[in-house]
Amino acid sequence: MDTNEIRIVIADDHPIFRDGVNRLLHSEPGFRVVGEAGDGAAAVKVCASTRPDVLLLDVSMPGTGGLQALKQISQEVPSVRTLVLTAGLDSAAVATALELGARGVLLKGSATPLLFESIRSVTKEEFWLGCDAAGQMVEAHRPAPAPADEPAAPKPNRYRLTQRELQVITRVASGESNKQIGEALCMRENTVKHHLTSIFDKTGVFSRLELAVFAMNHGLVEA
Repeated sequence: MDTNEIRIVIADDHPIFRDGVNRLLHSEPGFRVVGEAGDGAAAVKVCASTRPDVLLLDVSMPGTGGLQALKQISQEVPSVRTLVLTAGLDSAAVATALELGARGVLLKGSATPLLFESIRSVTKEEFWLGCDAAGQMVEAHRPAPAPADEPAAPKPNRYRLTQRELQVITRVASGESNKQIGEALCMRENTVKHHLTSIFDKTGVFSRLELAVFAMNHGLVEA
């Protein structure tokens, strides 16, 4: 066995989908599927017995669902990095999954290279929030616009964030890189990094993914 292989468990209640993902992963050097599960209870058992590097987890499974399984796995097998797979993106469920320890989110309709990239990313102790998934989460958490004859209520800013910092937060939540944010806001990449350092200090988060979830949960995402 190659010690550099990334060992993966696939948990999804659709056998055809599991088989398709298994075949894709088998075709890519460096990946090895060590188990499959059709529900949350089975996912917990398989992860406990195989101790994989990565769990690809559908959070919408029936019975013992993905979220309950994720909670148990985070407690019992904390070394597993969970990547949430979702089709329609229930943003509330995804946000809960991230809070329970998931390392990232991937839409099931994503291109195959993104699947490979996301798996490699979470094994490097990075977080993965694809641009499409981030964009959908942002849209789902935006408040409804105020009627034209009513001025929008000012947002509370209890974290002492500047307007520029709020703009950076919105673009981080949309999945943009520092380079993309700099180009959009006409600032250098190092300046973006300085803003992020200040934002992390003010909000108490430690990563871009945490910041994205924090921003959406606290109404910091600008329209």
